[in-house]
Amino acid sequence: MVSDWTQQPLHEQISETGKTVLYFYTPLCGTCAVAGKMVDVIEKLFPDCTFAKADINYHEDFAHQYEIESVPCLMIFDKKELKDKIYAFHSVPFLYEKLSQYQAG
Repeated sequence: MVSDWTQQPLHEQISETGKTVLYFYTPLCGTCAVAGKMVDVIEKLFPDCTFAKADINYHEDFAHQYEIESVPCLMIFDKKELKDKIYAFHSVPFLYEKLSQYQAG
């Protein structure tokens, strides 16, 4: 399961050398619960990526900086650069394809 970075500063945790996948949620969001299970599956398929989840309620500054519009939200960083923001978690194969786009680089 992905580690929860609710109490840690996110900027310091995003990898400078590799890929970081951040999953934002809120505890009472049913859609977030389903999306979180998809992220748990995807995490096992990408062992070279750092995965983490964070309750958006604890990261207001980060949400404003990256203009997070809603949850669930999956953000893909490569060497601290935001590559993609995903709000619609259609399926595990969809998420797999999205993350695979950034594996070659």
